[in-house]
Amino acid sequence: MNDTLLIELRTEELPPKSLRQLSEAFADAVFAALKAQQFASSESVCTAFATPRRLALTISDVAARQPDRVLERKGPAVAGGLDASGEPGRALQGFMRSAGVAFEQLHRVADGKGEYFVARLEKTGEALAAHLAEIVAQALKKLPIPKVMRWGDSEHQFVRPVHSLILLHGDAVVPGEVLGLRSGRVTLGHRFLSAGEIVVGNAAEYVDQLAAGKVVASFSERRAAVAAQLDAAASRLDARINPSDGLLEEVTALVEWPAVYAGKFEAEYLEVPQECLILTMQQNQKYFPLLDAGGKLLNRFLIVSNMQVDDPGPIVSGNERVVRPRLADARFFYNQDRKNGFTTRATRLGAVVYHNRLGSLGDRAQRLGRVARGIAERLGADGKAAETVGLLAKVDLLTDMVGEFPELQGIMGRYYLLHEGNPPELADAVEQHYRPRFAGDALPQGNIACAAALADKLDALVGFFGIGQVPTGDKDPFGLRRAALGVLRILMETPLPLDLAELIEAAAQALKTQGIQLEPVAQPLLTFMLDRLRGTLRDGGHSIDIIEAVLAQQPTRIDLVPARLAAVREFQKMPEALALAAANKRIGNILKKAETDLPEPDVALLEEDAEKALFERVVLIAPLVSSHVANEDYADALTVLASVRAEVDRFFEEVMVNVPEPLLRGNRLGLLKTLFDQFNAVADIAKLAV
Repeated sequence: MNDTLLIELRTEELPPKSLRQLSEAFADAVFAALKAQQFASSESVCTAFATPRRLALTISDVAARQPDRVLERKGPAVAGGLDASGEPGRALQGFMRSAGVAFEQLHRVADGKGEYFVARLEKTGEALAAHLAEIVAQALKKLPIPKVMRWGDSEHQFVRPVHSLILLHGDAVVPGEVLGLRSGRVTLGHRFLSAGEIVVGNAAEYVDQLAAGKVVASFSERRAAVAAQLDAAASRLDARINPSDGLLEEVTALVEWPAVYAGKFEAEYLEVPQECLILTMQQNQKYFPLLDAGGKLLNRFLIVSNMQVDDPGPIVSGNERVVRPRLADARFFYNQDRKNGFTTRATRLGAVVYHNRLGSLGDRAQRLGRVARGIAERLGADGKAAETVGLLAKVDLLTDMVGEFPELQGIMGRYYLLHEGNPPELADAVEQHYRPRFAGDALPQGNIACAAALADKLDALVGFFGIGQVPTGDKDPFGLRRAALGVLRILMETPLPLDLAELIEAAAQALKTQGIQLEPVAQPLLTFMLDRLRGTLRDGGHSIDIIEAVLAQQPTRIDLVPARLAAVREFQKMPEALALAAANKRIGNILKKAETDLPEPDVALLEEDAEKALFERVVLIAPLVSSHVANEDYADALTVLASVRAEVDRFFEEVMVNVPEPLLRGNRLGLLKTLFDQFNAVADIAKLAV
């Protein structure tokens, strides 16, 4: 009999930041195991539930018993399983004993590689109760839990103590034991709003019975309810919430029956930069700050409570009382930092170690100033201003405010520089040199800010690559993948006419000038960054063959990559494209086997009409292709190259390249090399060949 299966573990409060991940991983593991053991099918639907005090799931159309089935066990090959007399050899005899079959019961099966013996065993389906508890136990062991705990005098371990277990198939309890708990049908609703135990009558009624007990079981539905209540409350106050998906996710994991209330604080705290107040409210109190239509912080905030009450006054006043000391701390840090000065702290950077092999923060500031100045001057910007930004970029790391809230690095530097009367362009660049901080983040604006941002990221990349601290697998403790993507985005999306190889060399020289010993980094780092670019372009919807055609040339002018991609995409649409791509691939293979130093083609050594025709065409198009490439007109360059198809086809039909006579052979190879260089001036179009 098939019916809905319910599994619930009722626990103490689960870690809110990982609740959704735990819930989905648990449901996926149980569902996969039930399908693998044929209790559930692809038609079954698995639904995960998660609240602060429970992990649960339901799966529709689960069988009470597995179907009877035939299992196949593959044995030795026929050729090796029989002895000279045709009787079972030792290996085949061992296989028959382990499978519990006689020789007459074996089948012979051919799979293309040969013929082998197979034992087909009829297996009677087993009851769900025989497997469910073990399936749940194994799923719990696979959960991404960094730290487990024991409770009471038990030896069982989980992320939090577990108090009850439900295993319910339809209206029947499936007997079993997990984490020392016997299965049943009893759970609890909301800690305060629910009256007594909830006895789940049927698995299909679970969600409704929890709702009656003031618990929204579905994480996604609870999240949507919180978001809707926040928007409604903000609208009533003629305001909008400061968006934070992370905070919305976290508060959803902290409540079972959400209710949103509005609180306020004294307007005098608004003299503190709003980023500080927003961060302390969101990070420490889990409040949602309110902004006006222009994005300016109001002295109001929203509270997501786990209590829906008629009179929220005590809840609101309690939260208002708690937030005041936090805001007072922020104001104290802000005033102390301004009182102690900002630019004068730069001299203290030398006392802070950046990395034991890469010097102090003071050393790093000197490098950032030097590299930023060089980049700015290449862009025609104020090199001295860019150098100043580099020297001051890390000073706010020494302030009390950033010490309390590291997320404000750069932001506080801007405020403190403006307070001391520095130019806004300089202050903005100090803030923006961290950009982009994450995928989709805004880029730094202006050449000075871009110069400082590039210097910051390149110093980290070159420095850590140079001391062998290269990201491996999923380990990237210094955020080098993020830094690489930041450099690539700045160069490509701004765009900036800078050569990546030259930037890497400039950063390396700044490190070496300070006596820091580096391993060779130019090629490994360029390869690493182009790999990151490859992934970015794939995510952007570019086809793999076009990406590979462009990146095969290891371009270092990243700002020109989009134009090259567009040109190759248009070339690929031409009727000549496939044939020329195949020809280019063939030429490349021929040249790989040729001498490294090939001569320029000599017209006097041309014998065949086909090679003369190709020579004339190559001579004709070479200056045109070079001119278009120099002017970054890549589409025009490839259009010109497309015109050579007829001569290329004829050449390969009528001319033998590798003739015995060395001068003739070298001349023909030299002609192909000249053509090959023209073809690859924009991209390696051989990558387009099917």
